[in-house]
Amino acid sequence: MNTMTLWHITGWEFAALAFAALLVGFSKTAVSGANTVSLAIFAAVLPARASTGVLLPILIAGDVLAVLTYRRHAHWPTLWKLFPAVAAGVVAGTLFLMWADDEMVRTSIGAILLLMAAVTVWRRRAADQADEPDSVATKTGRIKARSYGVLGGFTTMVANAGGPVMSMYLLSAGFRKLGFLGTSAFFFLIVNTSKVPFSVGLGLIDGHSLLLDAALVAFVVPGAFLGKWAVNRINQRLFEQLVIAATIVGGLQLLLR
Repeated sequence: MNTMTLWHITGWEFAALAFAALLVGFSKTAVSGANTVSLAIFAAVLPARASTGVLLPILIAGDVLAVLTYRRHAHWPTLWKLFPAVAAGVVAGTLFLMWADDEMVRTSIGAILLLMAAVTVWRRRAADQADEPDSVATKTGRIKARSYGVLGGFTTMVANAGGPVMSMYLLSAGFRKLGFLGTSAFFFLIVNTSKVPFSVGLGLIDGHSLLLDAALVAFVVPGAFLGKWAVNRINQRLFEQLVIAATIVGGLQLLLR
């Protein structure tokens, strides 16, 4: 029995999943947060809860490629500041998934994403654009890091939608393109890998989901190469606008589905 028969998906639906996997690779090496579109495609083709389990290994594959591409640009002080709060958010997300239905999950995350986008736009209009990442990251403070960290951990656990939340944090902290991509690459490789035992425990990852992942993961690689090519041709202002736009689209599609 092949994976398409196993999941009762048509050729067109598989093509949509393959495009979504390609978009994961692109988002990991170019416009972080754009994979909210992938999340929507997976949830439309597959059962909503099952789709998160299928998507997680694909995201990890994209994270590995992003780390290999941008490993020299990570800002580790920011990562160490975030991890404890993210861990708390992942645990909270796991507990939430034990009783929340799909509609409640989608509505909650969609509202959070739109709120984060609005706050980031407001903060960046008021911020001094000339500050360096280190000094800006210091000024953001522990309370802000913890707030975004918990939200990022929560949203990444319940719907693999932590990318836009962390994108908003890194943009508001003043990161430029390469520092943004390098820091987010390590962040999501570590966080997504740590989610695997929780997803297995919840029944979101099993032999069936891994079979479909094996058929889709190859599409992540060309997407990552396309993103690497594109990022060098996107200026900083357009980069930030694309990240915020992807977040808004992701939030709206979750609320309106």
